Amino acid sequence: MPNHVHVVFQPLADHTLAEIVHGWKSYTAKEANRLLQRNGVFWQREYYDHLIRNDADLRRVVRYVLDNPDKAGLRDWPWVSASLTL
Repeated sequence: MPNHVHVVFQPLADHTLAEIVHGWKSYTAKEANRLLQRNGVFWQREYYDHLIRNDADLRRVVRYVLDNPDKAGLRDWPWVSASLTL
């Protein structure tokens, strides 16, 4: 999506969700600002998380993420991938 990101992942035992999101946001903000030749805040402070509770929930969430660009009118969005067989 051009104005937000969806990610479905399972953290490794040694890393918290907050640490992972901070790392992603820090790195991508620096790179995006560098590419856009700008400074300042890039990401919103907050993020939305959802605990996946079972296989059906996982399939529903992954399907939502995969379908989201198409629903937003972004046909053939190149940044969509999944390593999960639905």
